[in-house]
Amino acid sequence: MRLPIIVSIDDDPQVLQAIQHDLRQKYRKQYRVLATTSATEALESLSELKKKGEEVALFLSDQRMPQMTGVAFLAQARKIFPNAKRALLTAYSDIDAAVRAINEVQLDYYIAKPWDPPEEKLYPILDDLLSDWQSNYRPAFEGLKLIGYQFSPQSHALKDFLAGNLFPYQWLDIENDPQAQALLDLHQLSLSDLPVVVLGDGTALPKPALSEVGEKLGLKPTANESLYDLAIIGAGPAGLAAAVYGGSEGLKTILIDKRAPGGQAGTSSRIENYLGFPNGLSGADLTRRAITQAQRFGVEFLAPQEVVSIHSEGQYKHIRMADDTEVVARAIVLSTGVSYRKLENESLDKFTGAGVYYGAATTEAIAFKGKPVYVVGGGNSAGQGAMYLSRTASDVYICVRCPDLSETMSQYLIDQIGGTANIHVLGCTEVVSATGEERLECVALENMDTHERRTEPASGVFIFIGAKPLTDWIEMDIIKDPKGFIATGRDMGKYAEYKRVWKQSREPFVLETCSPGIFAAGDVRAGAMNRVASAVGEGAMAVSFVHKYLADN
Repeated sequence: MRLPIIVSIDDDPQVLQAIQHDLRQKYRKQYRVLATTSATEALESLSELKKKGEEVALFLSDQRMPQMTGVAFLAQARKIFPNAKRALLTAYSDIDAAVRAINEVQLDYYIAKPWDPPEEKLYPILDDLLSDWQSNYRPAFEGLKLIGYQFSPQSHALKDFLAGNLFPYQWLDIENDPQAQALLDLHQLSLSDLPVVVLGDGTALPKPALSEVGEKLGLKPTANESLYDLAIIGAGPAGLAAAVYGGSEGLKTILIDKRAPGGQAGTSSRIENYLGFPNGLSGADLTRRAITQAQRFGVEFLAPQEVVSIHSEGQYKHIRMADDTEVVARAIVLSTGVSYRKLENESLDKFTGAGVYYGAATTEAIAFKGKPVYVVGGGNSAGQGAMYLSRTASDVYICVRCPDLSETMSQYLIDQIGGTANIHVLGCTEVVSATGEERLECVALENMDTHERRTEPASGVFIFIGAKPLTDWIEMDIIKDPKGFIATGRDMGKYAEYKRVWKQSREPFVLETCSPGIFAAGDVRAGAMNRVASAVGEGAMAVSFVHKYLADN
């Protein structure tokens, strides 16, 4: 944690050196001491300190200075750091001005020159002032801040991106947090600039693109090399496992993801059936561990970076990015995973990011403290989301088409939900519409058996309904099933186009697509089990087939 600051100003260099020496002698372990002979210079630096999240505990200023008086300086400094203590260094003839300053700038104390010995005439006074300041001091959040409207799709996209990439940040709601407006004023920004990301160094980014934020935070959208042994597209559990095994086994490996590592699993509040973690672990924790492990083996990670096309030229696969850069790899693992299907409903679309969310329970839960929310879906992701939301929401209603959760959800989650008083399962019920002004306010529910409808207040709807594979961008001859999942291995034999596109003398490897050297792993693959453990297993297994392919080519 950064130490608070004591600022000392005196236009006489010898006096300044003396006071600086005495301050550092006594307070250097608890405070940083900044000293200058120029009151104007000091004022200019205060705004920069404020932008960087620094705290000033004490101003100690000489009264007689050529640029401005000490009282005038303290009046200006008080506007920037209103909670800092203010003390004036005065000659005997300045005592009248110091007394007036007690009312004018709420001066806390004046100290007559000389102050020798400091043990008697300086330190006891400052100790008392600093002790009083410390009693009310609450350290500010150090790091990234995001200012915006709670029910704004743009703000939600940034929150989702920062959380997904494991960047800690402080959310400041412009409508409810006075600090949010103060930060906008400090950076001379207006409401039309929202959302605003304020970096740890004080830089403000109004309405930033995700790629701009990622670059500022050290994420890499551009590859270091032009040729890799293995390129992995998608950083969910399967992609992360492939990266760890590819890197550990000596393959020059690059991992590319268009948003953030972890995929859907990365948003899970608690994964309790993953081998080796009897108390469970969050998706974010699993992702952090896997990324660290992969990078330790030399794997290069690009994010946010979107792959828009792949084409093969002999033994080389050319991967083109959204920014028109290109990477060439000898083998590819497709692990792009799935996204939650959208409810085809115009009234719900209107509130996407403004009360209606796909996944995102861990990102937005705190905004619904003491309010009713609805979860749509009956799978494990829906159950985990409901459990997490139950910590803050007044009531969580799970809407499912089936009579109960037994057909679609793991028993351990059903048991937890049954033991949570503020979670209610609404069987044979669907959300048919949503209403509100600028944000979601109510939902209309329909009983599928009786077709009876009722309207209920709702602050948030979190949708977890089935999976849509992220394969629309793949234009080459890769066989997909009718739902868009990628066919691999012997399963491709049941498709009519298999014999047309597979021209190798050998049978395809188990996880290989109909394009030699391109493999699929995890939820994006047709027939996958849709579990974190199976995705990790497939990612690791894909690398063993990559080795065999590279050995033959």
